[in-house]
Amino acid sequence: MTTITFIHPDGREQRISATAGETAMQAATRHDIGGILAECGGNAMCATCHVYVDDAWLSRLPAMADDEDALLDGTAAERRASSRLSCQIKPSAELDGLVLHLPERQA
Repeated sequence: MTTITFIHPDGREQRISATAGETAMQAATRHDIGGILAECGGNAMCATCHVYVDDAWLSRLPAMADDEDALLDGTAAERRASSRLSCQIKPSAELDGLVLHLPERQA
């Protein structure tokens, strides 16, 4: 299992465990993390699972694909250099302890 900490806009932290094979978005919805809408169910079509990856972790993630990059241009909250779609983040042993910040809004 991989531990992920979600930090809400108000500073509140929620630490969850992701199981092998699921994405950060799937783990977030399974643990009822408010702020992850995931309207398309993780099909990289809606950008309602937008997160800001903590600077300490950003370089550890694989490069984003073109479709993720294009979707991030249409997020409800400000796109930043650390913006990613949580449906495209696959937790692994190397990402144990990952910290993701939730934007103010998804829609």
